[in-house]
Amino acid sequence: MARDEKRIIKNNDIRVSKVRVVDEEGEQLGILPTDEAIKIAMEKNLDLVLVAPDAKPPVARIMDFGKYKYEKEKREREAKKRSKQTQLKQMKFRLRIDTHDFMTKVNRIREFLSKGSKVRVVIMFRGREMAFSDQGAQLLEKVRLELEDISEVDRAPKMEGRDMWMILRPKSTQGGKPNGKN
Repeated sequence: MARDEKRIIKNNDIRVSKVRVVDEEGEQLGILPTDEAIKIAMEKNLDLVLVAPDAKPPVARIMDFGKYKYEKEKREREAKKRSKQTQLKQMKFRLRIDTHDFMTKVNRIREFLSKGSKVRVVIMFRGREMAFSDQGAQLLEKVRLELEDISEVDRAPKMEGRDMWMILRPKSTQGGKPNGKN
């Protein structure tokens, strides 16, 4: 916000001799000396804001700057709310995982996917478990099969150091939204 406020030139900060003035209703008042335009704005308890500084002559508008700034911030907040940010969540598994723990983690991944997030599924290997990387691939395949109704593989299983991982994304429908409750 501070950068935008610095770029907005208003009232006595306007350093040009003449400006084309537009009043609060959008009516053009014509080209006036800057000090006269500021005086008109002050009489109405409003501000003179330079809206087109590069025009010949520059265009200034009479407005309530505080209200303008508030409405601009409000629009930006609304836009931020509406924009959807996909997150990358991560779920770690060990090679020797109990069935109940496996299902708990799969259900947690299902929650992440239903909310529209991508999930990185990681199988961690310790010590001699590195010799059983094929079992890690089988475990990732088991996760994929459990979640195939709501997810697609975004990145195929890959071995990286002592971890094997893949990324799942929500299945997209015709409308481009993920399946599940939002």
